[in-house]
Amino acid sequence: MFETSIVNKQREYFNSGATKEIYFRRKQLVTLLDVLKSNESNLLTALNKDLGKSNFESFETELSLIYEEINFMLKNLKKLTMPRRVKVSLAQFPAKSKIYKEPLGVVLVVSPWNYPLLLSIMPMVGAIAAGNCVVLKPSNYSSNVSMMLEEILAVFDERFIKVIRGGRDVNQSLFETKFDHIFFTGSVEVGKIVMEKAAKNLTPVTLELGGKSPCIVDVTANIDISAKRIVWGKLVNCGQTCVAPDYVFAHKDIKDQLVLEMKKWIVKFYGENQLDSPDYPKIINRKHFERLNKLISNGTVEFGGVSRVETNKISPAILTNVQWDDEIMQEEIFGPIIPIIEYSDINEVIIRINSRPKPLALYLFTKSKQVEKCIIRNISYGGGCVNDTLLHLASSTMAFGGVGDSGMGSYHGAKSIDTFSHSKSVMKKFWSFDIPIRYAPYKDHLKLLRKLLK
Repeated sequence: MFETSIVNKQREYFNSGATKEIYFRRKQLVTLLDVLKSNESNLLTALNKDLGKSNFESFETELSLIYEEINFMLKNLKKLTMPRRVKVSLAQFPAKSKIYKEPLGVVLVVSPWNYPLLLSIMPMVGAIAAGNCVVLKPSNYSSNVSMMLEEILAVFDERFIKVIRGGRDVNQSLFETKFDHIFFTGSVEVGKIVMEKAAKNLTPVTLELGGKSPCIVDVTANIDISAKRIVWGKLVNCGQTCVAPDYVFAHKDIKDQLVLEMKKWIVKFYGENQLDSPDYPKIINRKHFERLNKLISNGTVEFGGVSRVETNKISPAILTNVQWDDEIMQEEIFGPIIPIIEYSDINEVIIRINSRPKPLALYLFTKSKQVEKCIIRNISYGGGCVNDTLLHLASSTMAFGGVGDSGMGSYHGAKSIDTFSHSKSVMKKFWSFDIPIRYAPYKDHLKLLRKLLK
């Protein structure tokens, strides 16, 4: 079980003021970068054991993004955390006003199994940069990475960073503990539990959830490149990506061509027998493997869908003739299955997407600026790409997060500082002059106040 004494020690350490100093934060970020790089080989091995990911994919989708984020913080930390002066109205003269970025205190980061390194370290970088202490709870499913995180992060004083491993009982006790912020990445169902538990302690939360992220291919798109980028985005980490294109809307005039091109690119990427490719990952465990095999029975299998129980691998499956009330369209797929749904009018697509929970991501392939403007303006979603997939989250200059059922709050780069800080507004009045209008007796002061506020 989780011992609340850990949080008490961290809060005592935070209250000492040590973590608030910029030089301290920079030193911890440099230490984190060094310990990750010195253990890179072991981390890549752990990712391969948990998810079957190649070294290239693990570096591309996890370590490289972490390195970029740490370097961004080191380069911009002083600018992002320094007090910001804001204008003072004439009615408040003479005075000056500043907004101070104040760390929240002791924060809990709960990470999932699908990107166990990236989604543990990335929010932690923001928490450290903002001046907080961190309790990190990695997933039990990705046990090899979780063990590595516990081992390598032991380089830090546990009063500053502490890794807690365990199952549901540990999660339960963590969620009931008073933290100053909870950052959770995972399913919608567990996200609701986190929010409910946090509310009892008035603990603010950031929820990075998921949902069914649509992909739209209109009649003007370059079909070959669209197919290539969709297949890549869907099959990275074997589809176990919260922002993977979940299903594809294909215009009726190009649907058959798109399916052909997608088949072609699957074979080019992973060979005729994808299950034997060293570049093709596996499903995390037997539970999810069996769940995905059931979903393949929905619709017509146009390609793939072969499973190998010994390795928890399922070859990429393209489905057509999928119905909206099929099981596969009721839940996030989180695997290498691509339902293709035909459409004839872009307005049908907009109505259909807007009738469902707001997605974490949306992808549009088009050459039409009119269609692009129409989709961005009329559909609410966390973020996305035009003419590509996934890449919008691979930047420290853009915030990443969900909306509605797909989450609340965001992070990456400067937004991470905001997420893990309180913006404290302070006005300083000068002694030299004191406007008498605010003091009683008021007499005709209302007329003067109106003039000042014009």
